[in-house]
This record gives sequence, C-alpha cells and structure tokens, in this order.
Amino acid sequence: MVENYSNDYDVKCQLDTCKTYPTITDSERGEIVCGGCGLILLQNMADASYENNGYNSEDFMKLSRTGPATSLTMHDKGLSTVIGTNKDSSGNSLSSKTKYEFNRLRTWDQRSKSRKTASLSKAFTMLHGMKTKLGIPNNIVENAAYIYRKAVSAKLTRGRTMNSLIAASLYAACRENNIPRTLDDIAKAGNVERRILSRDLRTIIKKLELSLNQYDTASFISKISNNMNLKEKTKRDAFEILARSEKEQITAGKHPVAQAAASLYISCIMNGEKISQKKFAVESGVSDVTIRNRAVLIKKTLKLIE
Repeated sequence: MVENYSNDYDVKCQLDTCKTYPTITDSERGEIVCGGCGLILLQNMADASYENNGYNSEDFMKLSRTGPATSLTMHDKGLSTVIGTNKDSSGNSLSSKTKYEFNRLRTWDQRSKSRKTASLSKAFTMLHGMKTKLGIPNNIVENAAYIYRKAVSAKLTRGRTMNSLIAASLYAACRENNIPRTLDDIAKAGNVERRILSRDLRTIIKKLELSLNQYDTASFISKISNNMNLKEKTKRDAFEILARSEKEQITAGKHPVAQAAASLYISCIMNGEKISQKKFAVESGVSDVTIRNRAVLIKKTLKLIE
C-alpha cells in the first residue's frame, strides 16, 4: 500500500529539482521515497498498522494476550466463565438484592455442570497431588492429562477406579518421556494397588495403542545413587558396569531397576562402600533376591572380583 501524504519523518530529497515534489510513504515495504526522482530516502520503518487508540504495535501485542493460559490439566482447559466477586465494574459493592441474585447464579452454575466435568475436576486434582509427591515436570503432567482424556473418551472408566486410571496415565507419560518413576512409586503416590495399576496400564496401552519405549536403565542409576548419597566414583563405575553388561547382551528382558540396583551394588563393593542388598531393595522397590541374582550374573559374565 502506497500513500501520498506528508509523513512524520523529517526527510527531504537533496536535489534542487525535487524540492517541490512530496515524499511518498510505502507502508508495506517500510520505505519513504522521493516523489520526483524515486530515490529511497528512508527504509526499514517501524510498522504502524497497529498504532490505534494511542497504542504502538508492541503494546498492542501485549494487550492481545489476556486471561490465564489454557491447560489440559484443568477440567475446562481454562476456558470457563467465572462469576466474579460482589463488585461492579467501578469497584463498588453490589446491593443486597443483587448479591443474592449473583449467589443464586453461582449455585445454579455449579449444579448445571455435567458429571463428566465434575469427575475431570476431581481426577486432575489427584494428578496435581501426585505431581507434587513425585516431583514430575509440568510437561509430563500435561501429557498424562491428555492420555487420561483419551481414556475417558474411549469409555475406559467403566469398571475401573479413577485413582488407578489417572495413575496409569501418569506412568505412561513418564515412560514416553523417559522420566524414571517405577510402578511402585506411582502406586504409592496414587494410593493404588500395584496389581490394579499394572492391569489398568495394560488396558490403556492396548486400547489407546500407545507405544511405550523401555526405560533407560542409566536414568535409574542416577536416581538411586542420588537418593542414597553415593560417591560420584561409585556412580561412574556403575555406569561402566551397565555399559559392559549391555555390550555382553545380558540386560535384555531384565528389570531395568533391578539391573541398575545390581550395578550400583557391585560398584559399592568395588569402591569400599558397605551398603547391604536390603537397603538397595528398599530404595529401588525390587526384592533383594532379584538384585542378588542380577549381581551374580553380572559378576560371572564380566568376571568381576569382589
């Protein structure tokens, strides 16, 4: 769009023959040219298309984003209408009659919400509680809420508890993003039996056709060693033992947490840290018999000496 008008920029062509010609502003190109010879007098002008009502373009972009951010972890995705406080637009208190009418509106608004909305609100409250207990990042919680909404849409809630489904969705989200949390961790945080959680997880994976990768065993080494305050040398040696075990192909089909605990247990022995298998079992959530069997296999295959 080319406009012929006297612009706000104080630019003029220096040629004597062009002094009588007006300057031409091209707002699309952001240029001011001489109306006589066509010389570009100014370029890269600021876009003034949003400069309305006294706001510049930067202020307009700030004003265009209003309200809270949307989130899948909210039952209404953050898009619901909320009946506000008992004050008018000027900040003055409403009359007693108007307050009474607004209270009735709030009551009916609450009662008119569907059972699905109420159940989603309760489920996501539980999800936020589990997030706090387990220290789960926000993006993982968003992914878990998305999986749970898909489970609700697929009508997987029939015959299953809300606790187990929301816990299974959170575990699936952790698996998809390689966040090291075991079934026992999720079951304890969600107050769900491990057996029921495992059953509902299999149902979600099958019905929603989820493709969950196996956990990276190395992430459990970091998690267990940090919780037990082990030496950095012990942790590094455990990583090396795990890498050698994977090279020898003795980790396939084995429990990743048990493999990590066994690698750390052997590393502790090599570095003189006296920690029993029982302590590793309690911290990792795997039985000490499983850790012992994994440790025996690792020592035999890698020919490690205590």
